[in-house]
Amino acid sequence: MAYLPPHVPVADYLTINDDIAIPRSELNLTFSRSPGPGGQNVNKVNSKATLRWEYQQSIYLPDGVKSRFGRLFAKRINDAGELVLSSSRHREQRRNVDDCLEKLRQLVLAALVVPKPRKPRKKSAAANAQRLKQKRQRSERKQNRRPPRIDD
Repeated sequence: MAYLPPHVPVADYLTINDDIAIPRSELNLTFSRSPGPGGQNVNKVNSKATLRWEYQQSIYLPDGVKSRFGRLFAKRINDAGELVLSSSRHREQRRNVDDCLEKLRQLVLAALVVPKPRKPRKKSAAANAQRLKQKRQRSERKQNRRPPRIDD
């Protein structure tokens, strides 16, 4: 039940899971020279891929996922509110693009996981009594270390 309109080819979307797919039109890809492997080829081919995505503007991402995404990956989001990912692991531009898309897919999948709420546990009466007993013993031990008071 993904948000795919029936007339648009699946290749125009980055599929996250069965329910979420991001259109590639929302993703801005730029290319530059890569510092990675490639020998002399590095100096003349723009193989590094940089992906920018304004995740807050996406209508394909549920609001809860957007807020978790922003909290989890705040360091990867620039001042303009864009997620910035880059890849220069491979010699080919296409493989670096695929690497960026896979990184994005993994980040969105991580944001889909709803954290389990913490349930505060009440300590038992016996545990509380034991804690108070230990506090009294510690207090008495420290009291005994003091020099005796000389009352006037």
